[in-house]
Amino acid sequence: MQKQKEYDWKDSNLALFGSDTEKKVKKDSACTEPAWKNAGSKVGIQIWRIVKFKVTHWQKDQYGEFFNGDSYIILNTYKEADSDELLYDVHFWIGKKSTQDEYGTAAYKTVELDTFLDDKPVQHREVQGHESAKFKSYFGTITILKGGAETGFRRVMPEVYETRLLHVFKDETNKKKMQVVEVSAKKAHLNDKDVFIIDKGLDLYQYNGKHCSHDEKYKGSTEIGKIISSRGKAKKHVLDGVGFDHDALNCLSPDPVKEKGPLPEGVPQMFAVSDADGSLDMDPITEEGDMGTRDQLRTGDVMIINTGKHVWCWVGNEANIDERLNALSYACNYINTTDTPWLAVSVCQEGKEPAEFNAIWNA
Repeated sequence: MQKQKEYDWKDSNLALFGSDTEKKVKKDSACTEPAWKNAGSKVGIQIWRIVKFKVTHWQKDQYGEFFNGDSYIILNTYKEADSDELLYDVHFWIGKKSTQDEYGTAAYKTVELDTFLDDKPVQHREVQGHESAKFKSYFGTITILKGGAETGFRRVMPEVYETRLLHVFKDETNKKKMQVVEVSAKKAHLNDKDVFIIDKGLDLYQYNGKHCSHDEKYKGSTEIGKIISSRGKAKKHVLDGVGFDHDALNCLSPDPVKEKGPLPEGVPQMFAVSDADGSLDMDPITEEGDMGTRDQLRTGDVMIINTGKHVWCWVGNEANIDERLNALSYACNYINTTDTPWLAVSVCQEGKEPAEFNAIWNA
């Protein structure tokens, strides 16, 4: 199996239009994209995974489960109260170890899906570990596992299973949401406040920290139940408040875990993407630290607004086709040059702004 490289967001580039990635995607997809058949035809969630420049359907029983070596497209189709009109949010989710080809293809195909749905969707970019509240709202639990299509990931027999460690915890931004994230199988990852699953193939251990919550225990038990149901002979063992020296934990590596410092805060600023001077440029409208005001939005341009927590790409009704097509790539390339390249990026149309966009100036 090929060892995956952690993706460096500062090296990423979404200059898709006219690039080799775009040409490859166009060649492979020809004039139509079969994956979009019935996309957005009824209320609900639809998910696709990018595999070698192709858009492939993700299995419904795996919705909410993502591999960190892959990129995905997620379409949420919904209706407002007292209306029969179908509305959309389309997200592309990027795993930390997803390749730049996958990342670029997901972005390009998101724009293509937006076009397929008559430019009605609000487009969003999501980065693993920094997903927006809207994205998280689609799933009761988000599960992040190691591996992916490009690494040759396969479901292996439990008898030859390499030990995995799954971390079960409450989402920091929404305590009603649970997350299950596969981490390196190191004892140093364990703590007293969460639940962990030690997966040895035929034996699964649920490690309940002394101060974990009832919800985390329940979720850990549910996850183990799902795994056992697919393995037959596998057995569950519960380690309830046993400390870190229990014999069952000896399968975990004693190596230390690299500590990560606190994340920097984003710097608010407003930009305009315009070709008024004959070349397509992104020009600052405000100074760093100033998000600007709604009155500064220009209907003839695409505006990029960094709130410090989220990046919005607002498409004016009179923006031309080049500005519209390059809006998402400009916003993503811009945020990747900052100290906060993981911020969620969303694209919306003038007059069709979602409540989250309107709220940034109403706070």
